[in-house]
Amino acid sequence: MPEPTSPSAHLHAHLDGDARHAHTIEGRSQKAMGIALALVLVFAAIEAVTGVTSNSLALISDAGHMLTDAAALGLALMAQLIARRPPSSQHSFGFVRAEALAAFVNSLAMLLLVCWIVYEAAHRLLHPQPVAGATVFIVAGIGLCINLLTAWVLSRDEQSINTRAALVNVLGDLLGSVAAIAAGAIIYYTGWLRIDPILSIFVSLLILKSTFGILRESYHFLMEGVPHHVDYLQVGADLAAIDGVHSVHDLHVWDMSPGEPALIGHLEIEEMGAWPEVLRAVKAMLLARHGIDHVTLQPEPYGGQRDLHC
Repeated sequence: MPEPTSPSAHLHAHLDGDARHAHTIEGRSQKAMGIALALVLVFAAIEAVTGVTSNSLALISDAGHMLTDAAALGLALMAQLIARRPPSSQHSFGFVRAEALAAFVNSLAMLLLVCWIVYEAAHRLLHPQPVAGATVFIVAGIGLCINLLTAWVLSRDEQSINTRAALVNVLGDLLGSVAAIAAGAIIYYTGWLRIDPILSIFVSLLILKSTFGILRESYHFLMEGVPHHVDYLQVGADLAAIDGVHSVHDLHVWDMSPGEPALIGHLEIEEMGAWPEVLRAVKAMLLARHGIDHVTLQPEPYGGQRDLHC
């Protein structure tokens, strides 16, 4: 028997001539994300306990970073599952923005963690505390191996902004492990305790650049900004230059999902009878010059009454 379809399924259907874009995200590996999540969770617990017993800020911050990674991976996994859901009568665009939302939340969590590490490191610079260097060195070395394995797993799915955000977290934690290893070795051989907070601050500053990049990208997507590879003004000029088009207004360009731009707008047409030919020319131009496949346009007669929108 054929599978039942929702009452709104035909409303979301894309027929011949419509955009090829689908309102779902397929092909993402939940298995890989689950493996990465399990690895990070197990070692984060081990590192947190060891960090407290060894009194190492570098190790504690690395453990906290790994817990943030676990949250990032958990959100990424949840978002990927949500993004696979088809459009519904309540969500006609589907759920693909769940990935960008998770990436945005992950980035905010990372910023909060960096602020805490810097604050605690500044306190320890003024008041150094004893650290078990050998323990820090060994545990951080194991953590480095875990982070390398996790980063390799995540790097196999770079299409998703959400997975890239989780990968940024893991790469930042990898730097944290390197810093913790260095801190453990230096403390063990020289007894210089201030190296622990100094390296913690250094790693935090390195993490900020990547975090801000993901935060900016996910925010732009969630706010339905014009895709970075699309020149909004040039799109308007190219539309107006099509034979039969007098003017363009109420033009909007945004990403339906990352890498899938969409366009809606109103075209003032000189001869309404020529609209089918004009539409074909417009869609071909938008796809060829700007990579825009999802197009919805409303024709209006030149010189007629129209309602202009901002």
